[in-house]
Amino acid sequence: MASGGARGWRRLANAFIYSWAGFKACFRNEEAFRQEVFSLLILIPVGLWVGRTGLERALLVGVLLLVPLVELINSAIEAVVDRFGGEIHELSGRAKDIGSAAVLLAIFLAGIVWFLVLTGQA
Repeated sequence: MASGGARGWRRLANAFIYSWAGFKACFRNEEAFRQEVFSLLILIPVGLWVGRTGLERALLVGVLLLVPLVELINSAIEAVVDRFGGEIHELSGRAKDIGSAAVLLAIFLAGIVWFLVLTGQA
């Protein structure tokens, strides 16, 4: 998947193509990612509507985008762990659990920011 030494616009185009392939693979193979994307379709317009200032809108939308971003990283970790064997290993389980914990933290962060902004305490 390396760009073969491409430079300039070709390198950027290749990077976009590989990133889009990763996005599609995650959407196709990860139920949690699909749920998060569908939630974004509803919550981003809501965040843009309820945010009173540009900063509030940026906070509401930004923390929402953080959740699938962390999910992408978690899914990448899980794919690598699964690639290197199906046997149960403490470190493999730990890596998957830590990735999952990162997603949970991103969800908590989104909930806290939305709560604070919507209650006027931000």
